[in-house]
Amino acid sequence: TENTLPKGHNPRTQNGHRRRQLRARVLREEDHCWMCGRYVDKDLPPSHPYSAEVDELLPVSRGGSPYDRENCRLACRTCNRKRGNGMRYAPRQYVPPFTAGQSAGS
Repeated sequence: TENTLPKGHNPRTQNGHRRRQLRARVLREEDHCWMCGRYVDKDLPPSHPYSAEVDELLPVSRGGSPYDRENCRLACRTCNRKRGNGMRYAPRQYVPPFTAGQSAGS
């Protein structure tokens, strides 16, 4: 059976401070959308199609952690919305996986 969350439940908001810290770290360490490879302008307003979002590789709705750095990557809003909570996504350009201790641009 698939791990699903109760309707209306969002674990990202249970520990807002921890999630904000992780979001800040992802924004500091990554500059390109992990799905399309496009540079993400982190100063765009949240409603802009190419604004910065933190995406979970294994979606929260499928048991992924919203607090695990290795599960979270930078995505542009457009790609993140297209993917939804899906598991499959074929990047147009290869983007190497993030690993702990990796610095931006490596």
